[in-house]
Amino acid sequence: MLIIDNLCKTYANGVVALNNISLQIPNGMFGLLGPNGAGKSSLMRTLATLQEADSGSVHLGNIDVLREKNAVKKQLGYLPQDFGLFPKETAWSLLNHFARLKGINKKSTRLARVEELLRRVNLWAVRKHKLGSYSGGMRQRFGIAQALLGNPQLLIVDEPTSGLDPQERNRFYNLLSEIGEQRIVILSTHIVEDVNDLCTNMAIIKNGTVVMAAKPQQIVAKVQGRVWQKSIDKQQLTAFEDSYHVISTRLLAGQTIIRIVTDTPPAQGFCEVTATLEDAYFYHLSQAA
Repeated sequence: MLIIDNLCKTYANGVVALNNISLQIPNGMFGLLGPNGAGKSSLMRTLATLQEADSGSVHLGNIDVLREKNAVKKQLGYLPQDFGLFPKETAWSLLNHFARLKGINKKSTRLARVEELLRRVNLWAVRKHKLGSYSGGMRQRFGIAQALLGNPQLLIVDEPTSGLDPQERNRFYNLLSEIGEQRIVILSTHIVEDVNDLCTNMAIIKNGTVVMAAKPQQIVAKVQGRVWQKSIDKQQLTAFEDSYHVISTRLLAGQTIIRIVTDTPPAQGFCEVTATLEDAYFYHLSQAA
């Protein structure tokens, strides 16, 4: 269990990145969902011991994450949103090098571990190809391989599917789901579909504050039966926003489709729709300060 209690961080420019964040994260996939600038990456960097918190506490089992950084690093795998690779190195040579840095000094053990991970992330067939020739999805899978080198109990992945095509996203989903069966995996993203497909528990964060934390289906249940939809002319949008709690809009065949949340059936022309995690996400964001 990862326990975060009243974690705070304010940057030198006055931006409050983390405002009394408190979460309890069990084994399995945990989604951290929020818009850009919500504080997700600040929280990830703090958990990964890459920046100091101003106050609060974090414990991974018996380890004090904020004070026992060397102990944390032995249990931590981290895949940041942006990470550099040596484009002229092969996956095999670079992962072997990272394994040495992780302290896997015995050659037979190290080579077996490198082979195991490259097979697990489906890169074994291209292990001797230069990393500069890899697609975005292949680079992300290599990043997961290096994050798993030390067999961590806590794996943090920050916006891992951003920019991936649908096939690569699906492959990455399957890989993360498998990994999440054995450890705590924190998935930080602004893509609702990622959390809906992968995570058994989640939190919504906005302006450095936890807006809601529960299982995805519990969060959806809070708006189920209250979401309605209607097709309108674009020019009508402002009037509807004045009259209803509009949570999302999208264009379809020249019409604007609006979705609203209301406790009572709205005026004629709306139809009730099954609530989704995206509806719940937009609703809770709009309710937060």
